[in-house]
Amino acid sequence: MFEGHDQAVFDLLAERRVLDGNHLRIAWEEHHLTGRPLADLVLDLGLLDQPTLLRAVAEHLGCEYVTELPARLPAEGLALVEGRLARTYGVAPWRVERTALALLAVDPLDSHAVSDLTFALEREVSLVVADPAKVQVLINAHYGGEETSLDELLAQIDATGSGPAGAADLTETDIEAMAGQTPIIKLVNLVLTRAIRDQASDVHFEPFEQEFRIRYRIDGALYEMAPPPRALALPVTSRLKVLAHLNIAERRLPQDGRIRLTVAGRAVDLRVSTLPTQFGESVVVRVLDQAAVQLDLGQLSLPGEIQAGVQEAIHRPTGIIVVTGPTGSGKTTTLCSCLRELNDTAVKILTVEDPVEYEIDGIMQVAVNGAAGLTFASALRAFLRQDPDIILVGEIRDLETARIAIQAALTGHLVLSTLHTNDAPGAVARLVDLGIEPFLIASTLEAVLAQRLVRRICPACRVDCPPDEPLLRQLGIAPADAVDRTFSRGQGCAACHRSGYRGRMGLFEFMRFSDRQRELILQRAPAPVLRQQALNEGMTTLRAAGMRGIFDGLTTIEEVLKCTY
Repeated sequence: MFEGHDQAVFDLLAERRVLDGNHLRIAWEEHHLTGRPLADLVLDLGLLDQPTLLRAVAEHLGCEYVTELPARLPAEGLALVEGRLARTYGVAPWRVERTALALLAVDPLDSHAVSDLTFALEREVSLVVADPAKVQVLINAHYGGEETSLDELLAQIDATGSGPAGAADLTETDIEAMAGQTPIIKLVNLVLTRAIRDQASDVHFEPFEQEFRIRYRIDGALYEMAPPPRALALPVTSRLKVLAHLNIAERRLPQDGRIRLTVAGRAVDLRVSTLPTQFGESVVVRVLDQAAVQLDLGQLSLPGEIQAGVQEAIHRPTGIIVVTGPTGSGKTTTLCSCLRELNDTAVKILTVEDPVEYEIDGIMQVAVNGAAGLTFASALRAFLRQDPDIILVGEIRDLETARIAIQAALTGHLVLSTLHTNDAPGAVARLVDLGIEPFLIASTLEAVLAQRLVRRICPACRVDCPPDEPLLRQLGIAPADAVDRTFSRGQGCAACHRSGYRGRMGLFEFMRFSDRQRELILQRAPAPVLRQQALNEGMTTLRAAGMRGIFDGLTTIEEVLKCTY
């Protein structure tokens, strides 16, 4: 319940004091541990009953709260609210007035629903709080279910006619007609909606000679759904290109586009990338859930000492702060959380990204456009004439970008950016390799945060298990030292797609630059020397952070060995 609005639920429970502070903290920690919505945990743990929680939500929002719902919705309301809007926003008509409309809401905490529906319905809209499950039942009963099963959809599609043998000779009109078939539209909508609800980060549409595969990436691993017929490859990819406003007739060159959806009241951006292959176009859809941008540093599961260090570093007036890690390690989420902490009307924040993944209110964001000559470096040069206080550079890739970033730091700006390095001390070596003089690095680099994401053990099927001795040796632990330790793994269940893992957790390595480390940089000391000095000053390595997660029963040895060294 109220998925994606956990911070709002936490704030209203704390503000209205309907829950004991200790109980609220326990539920909040359990939310971070399991990834389950905070509202569901509060109810499942017996800390509150549902009417009390819903009444608190209604009072917090200034909305009406109703306990009894009718079997039939008002006919005049059903005539006003079409099925597409009802299912998209999770609303049902409750009371119709001359210029106003009250709507029962599955998720009354959706901040965009009222404005969107007011515009769409051309009436003053207000939301009514009620049992979300009962509201959904009313929506399904009056507007039909939200999803058709995959098997039912495939049964509706004439597979032999959807992708003719002469697909290469099809005109743009033919392709557009195939993409507009109702079953194809429903199939694509089902795949994308299911991906969002399963919290997939990417969806892969892959044509091969004899099959058409669709795979979801969930918690870093790929899972294949039931493959549709090979003949659906062209109409499905064409439908995705139509949604992303791409040229459906162009199948020889890569293309990039975006799709914006609202699912269960949450705004979700989809970044679409097409790639011509031997057997058709491969399409990868990156899911950019706007709920992620609502994270703050307190929700990233940073260890206390690292969180305090990061907060101190980002509130410095000048300098460069770098987040490092491979693709998919959560760097963007961390940077967005830092920006949210810094975002204030008293400061001007500019970002240049490739592309802009999350839109943040109050921050000026620029997307790189290589074709138009807008690069990281050219945007940075323009930024310095825009009177910013804080600048975010999506990635320092070349010498020119690095030089301008350092110039910005030297002239009184705080600069946040990313690098692709294996660990925190490696950031210095990377900047030197780009051609930056060590004295400039020593003068401007304030802190480096290296991070990785490892999969969490599924709490629903977690069991204790003895570790394999070869794995212990790879981890650097003698078998004798592991006797008193408890190790866990997931057996695999429906909740975790039989993988034994559900959700991910961060491993962090934070390096602040002391006077001694700056001296070593000036002396061109190699990365191992900087690393040893950081360890002497108390830095926790990624491997050590992973071992802590193993001993706490949160992840497995295999996950830590895969992501650290």
